[in-house]
Formats: sequence, structure tokens, C-alpha cells
Amino acid sequence: MAEIVERNLVPIDKLRWKVDPATLPFSKTTDLEELTDIIGQHRGVEAFRFGMGIDAKGYNIFVTGAADVGTLGMARQLLEKSARKQCTPNDLCYVNNFKIPEEPILLTFEAGKGQTFKKDIEAFLEDIKREIPQLFESQEYINSKNALLEEHDKKTRDFFKGLEERVKEAGFVLVNMQMGQVQRPDIVPVVDGEPTHLLKLEELVNKGRFPKEEYEALQNKYKELKDEIDTIFMDVRRLQKDVKTKSEEVDRLMFMNTAKDLAVGLVAAWKDHEKATKHITDMLENMSEQLDIIKMIGQPQMGPMPGMQLPTINAEAVLHPYGVNLLVDNAESDGPPVIVESFPNYRNLFGSIERAMDRSGLWRTDFQKITAGSFIKANGGFLVINLLDAIAEPGVWQTLKRALKTSELEIQTFDPYSFMASTGIKPESISMDVKVVVLATTQLYHMLKHYDPEVEMIFKVRADFDSSMDNTSDGVTEVCRLVATYAEKRKLKAFSNSAVAALLEHSVRKSGRQEKLSTSFPALGDVMAEANYFAESASSDIVDVKHVQEALDARIYRYGLVEEKIQEMIDRGSIFIDTEGGVVGQINGLAVYSTGDIMFGKPSRITCTTSMGKEGIINIERDAKMSGPTHNKGMLILSGYLRKNFAQSKPLTLAASIAFEQSYGGVDGDSASTTELYALLSSLSQVPIKQSIAVTGSVNQNGEVQPIGGANEKIEGFYTVCKAKGLTGDQGVMIPESNVKDLMLKQEVVDAVTEGKFSIWAVKDVNQGIEILTGMPAGERDADGVYPKNSVYGLVDERLISLAEGLRDFGKGNKDSENNDD
Repeated sequence: MAEIVERNLVPIDKLRWKVDPATLPFSKTTDLEELTDIIGQHRGVEAFRFGMGIDAKGYNIFVTGAADVGTLGMARQLLEKSARKQCTPNDLCYVNNFKIPEEPILLTFEAGKGQTFKKDIEAFLEDIKREIPQLFESQEYINSKNALLEEHDKKTRDFFKGLEERVKEAGFVLVNMQMGQVQRPDIVPVVDGEPTHLLKLEELVNKGRFPKEEYEALQNKYKELKDEIDTIFMDVRRLQKDVKTKSEEVDRLMFMNTAKDLAVGLVAAWKDHEKATKHITDMLENMSEQLDIIKMIGQPQMGPMPGMQLPTINAEAVLHPYGVNLLVDNAESDGPPVIVESFPNYRNLFGSIERAMDRSGLWRTDFQKITAGSFIKANGGFLVINLLDAIAEPGVWQTLKRALKTSELEIQTFDPYSFMASTGIKPESISMDVKVVVLATTQLYHMLKHYDPEVEMIFKVRADFDSSMDNTSDGVTEVCRLVATYAEKRKLKAFSNSAVAALLEHSVRKSGRQEKLSTSFPALGDVMAEANYFAESASSDIVDVKHVQEALDARIYRYGLVEEKIQEMIDRGSIFIDTEGGVVGQINGLAVYSTGDIMFGKPSRITCTTSMGKEGIINIERDAKMSGPTHNKGMLILSGYLRKNFAQSKPLTLAASIAFEQSYGGVDGDSASTTELYALLSSLSQVPIKQSIAVTGSVNQNGEVQPIGGANEKIEGFYTVCKAKGLTGDQGVMIPESNVKDLMLKQEVVDAVTEGKFSIWAVKDVNQGIEILTGMPAGERDADGVYPKNSVYGLVDERLISLAEGLRDFGKGNKDSENNDD
């Protein structure tokens, strides 16, 4: 029996991968060179560099990996190194479209030239603001205006020359009649030396107080003179229009001459830029059409009442339509931009068009209120966003896809919740050349691909970053240099070689395999910062191994409330767990609990009862709808194992109920399938199972024990229970042999094994496992297919035969009874 228990013990040196600090070629991290390259991610880095280098449509990059491997930091580092080798993108400006103000014009300049163009335009507008009002106050301008007025007055006098005499001779007088805002000349007959209107004379005629013949004569003469006066009035109006046109032409001519002189340098500076030159020409032309308001710059506005004055006309408001909206300025950039948008809502990514409410309550906007987002600022470079953040924002993902497919973006305000009326503009679209890098977990990436088939067309490169790297001597050296780099950049104390050794061992444990190192370097950096805190608290000049261990223990304590409560329930007997003795059909299985912050293992009692029947194996969890599909699959495999080993020459007739005792939540996973099989074999054979041994492992139909996850946590969980109840030296855990390379147990557990207080067994198949648990041989079939009677399988086979015969005899007896009744 002792030989059976001893032969599968895991050697102590296999329980934990260790680093001897003396083998590390430094005493503290300040002795190491800084690490500048990304380590442990050769596949992901090569894919990323390929995506950066290829210049073809749709080759944007999807970066996938676990949330704690630092994909953002690696992407930023790769992009910044690559960006330095490429040219700086152009500046983007929006200017007014004077013909169609609703469609602002886009001007593109070489990096830095956009700012120069804006300053040149502003300098020109300053000259306009200063010179033009003075121009229209100059003596030359006043003289030209006076000449026009004198000419107008002379022609007007010529029109009315002799008219007053003829009117007077006809017995009329010339008067001005106010008709709205226009005065028109009119004539009124003179009666008894007083001007009297014809309507009044008509009343006198009707009353017999004025001769009718004289009234009719005056009326005929009035019509004759009125026609002549109307003709003259129309001539005067035409003359006034001509004078006004000539006056405006003079104003325009004088303005254009002055403005062109002021714009000589501006035109010369941008003569090679076709769109800029055209804009300058259109600007001067529009200014000449808006002279009335431009002339009033700095002049007081007239109020609605005589003598009332409003503030002077603001020059900035008048010249606002002629400014330049510098949308993207790359004057200070060196190479293509690398922008990480941490809050990718629609406005931050694609820009917007701001609005302001005017006096009438209508929201208005113009080209100066167009703003750029990160996507536009990254034009010619790289944009990095997080997928989960982007798809959570309304309109973002669809707009991003559309822009990447068409290589164009039209800035618009996305405001689906606004119910206010506003005037809109449609800016000229921007040609986009952006390499977009999207960060996501692997699960989210596959989910997105499933629901959005266009992802593969837009993101043709996937850079998948691994969560572990090979545990080689080169890998260890690189991680040591990384620790030194983190300590230097984060202003931490130097780490001793023993502290770095502890970090390396923690990295291996986190990877879950002895031959791997974890690439969750941000999490490793957190442990370093916490260890540095404990070193500072202890006034230590260096971070040593005890400080690293303090940091790791403190983490477990901070997140270990749930584990502690479960352990308390086991200690006080609320959860039934035996760690001594032997019980038929009862075994300690091991389960892993995850609270999101920490994983820990705890034992769970599994029981099995068997009886005569045809129901087969009954999974109580499944029937209670408390188990998942993987657990149900494991239970069905048990039936296959029994059929292969015990139902080749007889029918398999039994009823077996298997249950996780005191399980009130869901159960899933097949890591307890060997445990359930051992409990079933014990119940059938009536051989007790040692309660001092906890078991984990998955089984196939051939009885081979398959690897499981969380081996370290499960072993440590049962060790904690045994330690609380008292270590006897017989206690231990049985794991699959293929999990031995995953062991990275706490030093406390390793010490207990070394001292003979605890044991770890590794088994290849169920035969080895049942022998360790029962202390009896499993048994092998002889040439006739019969198991030895003094073996576990022999007892199982004998019990199954008795169950089958008992069911047969019971059925036969019932049938005979029925016949006798007949």
C-alpha cells in the first residue's frame, strides 16, 4: 500500500520554478541597461510593423490581447518609432465661400504654411481696417464726391429751368408732396393769393361758391402741367440712380486700387497656390461689394431715434467673413502625428460645427465655427482608439467605417437629440489618409467580426499580442532589464537581485506554466510600485525580496474577503469537509472561485450513491438545472468509461446519483469528472476513499486523466483547509500528470511538502488515481476478461453483475406473480 502511495509523488523540485539570485548577473537594477525594445511579442510586433509599413487601402490594424498585457503602451511605442521616419502631413484651413456661404472651401498647405497664410490674411485685414476708413475720409475722395454732386445739381436745375415760371403763369405754385419716404414735386392752383388744393375747389364748386368753368380750366391745366412734371421727375430719378451708380463705382474703384496695393505682398506670396490665389481674388471682389459696411468701420451706428447713437461698428465683426479657420496646424510637428483618443465620442473624433443663437432665436453657424477632431488631426498619421469605447458612442463606429472605406470625411455635427432649428453648412470634404489602430480583447474582436462582416475589409491586419513568453535565459535577462527600466522611468528605488528573482517567479506563476513568463508587464509594474511603497515605509534604500513578498501578500489580503469567509464556514463546520479517515462514495473535489480581482481554490464534497435500476448515472446538478454544458459532458463521459470497462459481456444496469454537496450556485467545467468517477467506483466497490486527499482532473472515456486549469490555486486551497484542521502528513492533492509543469506553488506549501506534512501526487490515468485513493490495486483483466477479486475493479464488476442479476430476478419474480394472479 505504501508503494502505491509513494510511486506517483511529485518531486519537490517540480513543485515550484525557482530563481537563484546569485545566477542573475547584477546586484541591483541600476547595474542593468535600459530596455528600449518590446519583449515577448515577436508575432504581434511583426504583424503591427507590417500594418504600419504597407501602403494600401484597408490595411488598418486591429490589436488584440488580454486587457493587462499593455497593448496601448506597445502600440504607442511602435507608432512613435515608425512615425519619426516619415514626412509631416499638410495643414488644413477652411475659408469662406463668398458665392455659396453654406459650402466653405478647404485649403491645403504644406506643414507650417497654413499658419503663415492665416497670419498673412490677418495682416492684410489689419491694413484694410486701418486704411479703408481713412481712404473714404480723404480730401481726394471728398472732392470726387463733391464733383459728382455738383454735376447732379446742375442737371437737376436744368430739368426744372423755366418750369416754375410756366407754373406761375398758369396760376399754380410748385410744392413737394411726401409719399412714404419719397418726396415728389406737385402743383397746386393759387386762388385769391392762397394755394388751394383741387379737392377743396371741387367742394366749393359743389357749394356754388366757385365758378365751375374756372375750376374745369384749372383742372385741365393741372393735367397738362402734371404730365410734364412727372416726366421731369422720372428724369431726375434716373439722374439720381446714375449718380449713385457712378458714386459706387468711384468708391469701388478707389477701394480696389487701395486694396490691391495693400494685397501686393499677399498675392505675391501665394501666387503658386492656385486655390489660395483664387480665394484672395474672391475676397477682394466680395469686399468691394460690401463697401457700405466696410466704410463704417469705427463709425457710430445711428439709433432708431434722431440723435440716438449705438456703439461703433466692430471691425472684427465686419471682417469676420474674410478670416481663415486653421483647422489643423502641423507647424510644430516632426513626422506624422500619433494621436491616442482616450474619449472617442463623435465630437472628439470627427470634429463638429459650433452654433450660436442670434437675436431672432435661430441657431446660426459659419466656416469659422468648424472644429477638427482626432481623426482629422491624425490625417497623414496614426489614430489609436479603444474598440469598447468607440462602439459605445452613438454614430462613431459607422462614421469611422464610412470614412475609412471612402477615404473622405465631411465634418458635420452629430446631435440626434437636438430639437432646435438651425442653419447648416456643408464644408468641403477632406481627403483622409489615416492608419487607424483599434485596441480590443480577443473575445470582443471575434464578436465584432461575427456581427459586422465589414471589419475584415477595413482592418486587414490583426496584431495579436500573447499573454506569455518563453521562459528562457534570454527571456529572463530581458525581463530583468524591463524591471530596471520601469524602476528608472517611474522613479522607484533600485531593486535587488533577490527582489527581481521574486518578480520573475511571480511572473511564471501568473503565466500558469513553468516554461513561460507572463507578458502582463503593466501588472508587474503595479507589483513593483507596491513593493516600492513597502520599502519606503521601512526606510529601506533598496527594494528587497521581503518588500516584494509583502506587496504580493497585501494584494491577497486586500482581495481575499470572500476566500476568508468560505474558509471560516469550513472551519466552523458549516461546510462539510473531511480531511481524515475513509468514506465510501465520498470524495473531496477541488473548485476554483474567481471574484474578478483574485482566484482561489476550495474543496467541495462530492458524494455518490448507487442502487439497482436502469436510470444510469443521474447528475443531480443537471436535473436541478444548476450545471453548465461542460459539466454535463463530463458526466456523460463517465457512462462511456463504465460501458467500456464493465459492460462488454453484460448489460450496464444501475442507478447512480452524483452530487456536489452544499452547492447552491451554478457548476460548470469538467475538472471534477475524475473526482466523480472515483466516487462512483468507491460506491460500487464499497471501498472507502481517503478523505485526506483532494482530487482534480478531467477524464476521457479511455480513463486517461486530462489537464485542468487553476492547479496551483486548487492545491493551495486544500492545503489551507488541512492546515486549519491540522496537518497529519497523510493529506495531499492528486492532480493530472500533465499539470506538473504548471505548478508554481507558494513557498509555504513547498516547505510543507519538504517536511513531509503534505503531498502532491500526479497520475496519468484513473487506475493510478483509484489506487492512491483506496490503497488497493485497481486491477487488470486477465485473458478471459475477468478482473482480480481483490482489486477495486473486481469488486465493481462483481457489484454490477449482482445489480444486473438482481434486476433480472426482480423482474422475473414480478412476472411470475402476475401469472399466478391470472
